[in-house]
Amino acid sequence: MVDLLGLADPITDDLVCSGKGCPAEARWGLLWNNPKIHAPERRKVWLACDDHREHLETFLGARSFLKSTVPVEDLERRTSP
Repeated sequence: MVDLLGLADPITDDLVCSGKGCPAEARWGLLWNNPKIHAPERRKVWLACDDHREHLETFLGARSFLKSTVPVEDLERRTSP
């Protein structure tokens, strides 16, 4: 099995949901990839609160972009320069 977390873009400590206009704290990382513009191994990350998780998964899944959903604690954090 491929370690998708090792392929995910690092996130910042600003854990705000990616749902439009949502200020809630994210609890989930949705790992996705658009094969038309990203290398096959790359994983972009959208953050989701509990209320928006299903909606965002459905949006990405309908486009066959969604690869995995993981707890936000499992995602790598970007280090400050």
